[in-house]
Amino acid sequence: MHTVAVLALDQVIPFDLSTPIEVFSRTRLPDGRPGYRVRVCAERDETDAGAFTLRAPWDLAVLQDADTIVVPGVADVTAPLSPAVHDALRSAAAQGTRIASLCVGAFPLAATGLLDGLRVTTHWRAAGRLAELHPDIEVDPDVLYVDNGQFLTSAGAAAGLDLCLHMIRRDYGSAVAADAARLSVMPLEREGGQAQFIAHDHVPVPRGSEWDALLAWLRENLARDLTLADIAERAGTSTRTLIRRFRDQTGTTPLQWLHRARVRQAQHLLETTEHSVERIGGQVGFGSSTTFRDRFKRTTGVSPQTYRRAFG
Repeated sequence: MHTVAVLALDQVIPFDLSTPIEVFSRTRLPDGRPGYRVRVCAERDETDAGAFTLRAPWDLAVLQDADTIVVPGVADVTAPLSPAVHDALRSAAAQGTRIASLCVGAFPLAATGLLDGLRVTTHWRAAGRLAELHPDIEVDPDVLYVDNGQFLTSAGAAAGLDLCLHMIRRDYGSAVAADAARLSVMPLEREGGQAQFIAHDHVPVPRGSEWDALLAWLRENLARDLTLADIAERAGTSTRTLIRRFRDQTGTTPLQWLHRARVRQAQHLLETTEHSVERIGGQVGFGSSTTFRDRFKRTTGVSPQTYRRAFG
């Protein structure tokens, strides 16, 4: 039987801890047999889980016999990983064990170096911090989960369910996964990704950046048909210099930043007004409703109408 070891680190997030326990424990094969054996393990006899103290039945040795290891999130993502946990995860990985992180569980998993060079995800609020702490990792904040084969990562909270169902489908096929999804009262596949849940942010820049005034001006002029030349003129520089220096500060181009800012403003209007989709597209600076719908779906993963039904 497939063994899933759920690793309870200090300050483990109870929701992340319970998700794989419930989903895998309740999975049944077509003949009624359980699909998984779940083992909760920890480094010490007692583990701080915030609202309660956990006594895990197994220690780290169970990781060596597991087929899958799940690393739930922890409250303090900057907490150092103990050498014992680091070595146990590295050793299991060397044996080919599948390792998945849920939500900010990507941080302790990344601390092992096992995610270096890979595309990963985590809760959108923590994505920037993960990229800052681990520059060798490509962090995608827009998706629900990323499957790299041996190493998998999920976005925040309920996205852990999506990843667990995905692993069940990999192991036993769509029929078994669909049954597990019904027990979890979850669709087997959700429309869109994590991007639709991101608050109305803009690409961050360091505080006190030379671009503060320019970004404020861009936010105030989202509805205008701005060109790269217009932005460069406002910044008092050439378009070539603008692109290079803007990317150094924000990680993106001026026009990509502007498009994303327009979509975030559109999300706010879809939530708080009854304006038509066409009107909102014009309000945030898209020349046509078709362009607006295309850009909105590319950024959030869902259409404006679907977004409004979910969050309006």
